[in-house]
Amino acid sequence: MNVADSAINLLKSLITTPSFSKEEDSAAQLIAAFFTERDIPFTCKLHNTWVRNRHWQEGKPVLLLNSHIDTVKPATGWQRDPFHPGIEQADILYGLGSNDAGGPLVSLIAAFLHFYDRSDLPFNLILAATAEEEISGAQGIASVIPELGAIDCAIVGEPTQMRMAIAEKGLMVIDAEAKGVSGHAAREEGVNALYIALDDIARIRKMDLERVSPLLGKVKMTVTQIEAGKQHNVVPDSCRFVIDVRTNECYRNEEVYEILQLQLQSELKPRSFRLNSSGISLEHPLVQSGLQLGLLYFGSPTLSDQALMPFPSLKIGPGDSARSHTADEYIRLSEIREGIEMYIRLIEGFCNG
Repeated sequence: MNVADSAINLLKSLITTPSFSKEEDSAAQLIAAFFTERDIPFTCKLHNTWVRNRHWQEGKPVLLLNSHIDTVKPATGWQRDPFHPGIEQADILYGLGSNDAGGPLVSLIAAFLHFYDRSDLPFNLILAATAEEEISGAQGIASVIPELGAIDCAIVGEPTQMRMAIAEKGLMVIDAEAKGVSGHAAREEGVNALYIALDDIARIRKMDLERVSPLLGKVKMTVTQIEAGKQHNVVPDSCRFVIDVRTNECYRNEEVYEILQLQLQSELKPRSFRLNSSGISLEHPLVQSGLQLGLLYFGSPTLSDQALMPFPSLKIGPGDSARSHTADEYIRLSEIREGIEMYIRLIEGFCNG
């Protein structure tokens, strides 16, 4: 069996194995068994598994290949069993996590196997199949990075149609609360917290931060949840709402938070500042290798484990982000085969760069 067929069979097994964030144990065991069958030593921590190339040499630069084993829960509207790896039209593989990010994951594993026995690599290679990407959890890649030693750069496997995402928007979620004074709705009493919140939401909709990224565009702020009131005849004294902020590389999350604090009446509490915008220089050897192959580059509006990596990283992989988290998620077998070939060529170009 060739390496592409082995990768596709592994993906089929992963699809049959529910692997929601924080519940990836069985999927991690599948990854470990895959390497055990090939006599490749591996290391596990929590639900994360990583391997190193056979001829590891201290002092060489280190390239990390990373993708995730967790999935979201099935969206409503599936017309198929999300845990059955059904193939239709000889090329389309359906199943939860097939596209995000099973296809990129097994393609990176296949590329790692291609280079595993090479003794002439000018760099060391680590492949990490990690957990909790869908929730940016603390027990995923963030818990693994300290165990890996110094990393010089990474390829992050996500469905990008094999385009190079050289920049990625950050994420900051803010819990906001407008505070008023309760009163009877029939009389001119109280201060309506809901109206205060609506005024703030109107300000957010009109807010246009001046620094615009050529790759990622503007900072995007969206109110996604709101809650107020317990009875129809009582003026609410509290209104809570949630702001989803997608930052470009021109702003740190803390800076956008400070701007919002100055503009809004509501009390704001960020859940985290850690998921800042990330990216890699066009001049980086990984990107240059891709450009030599004719790969396109872009700025990605979606978040990945790149945000948790304190070193340059390139997001790229087979599949299409538009299929992620949707009913009847799928990836084409041809995309996986082409993805494996392109990963190998990308790494070879990096090797020779």
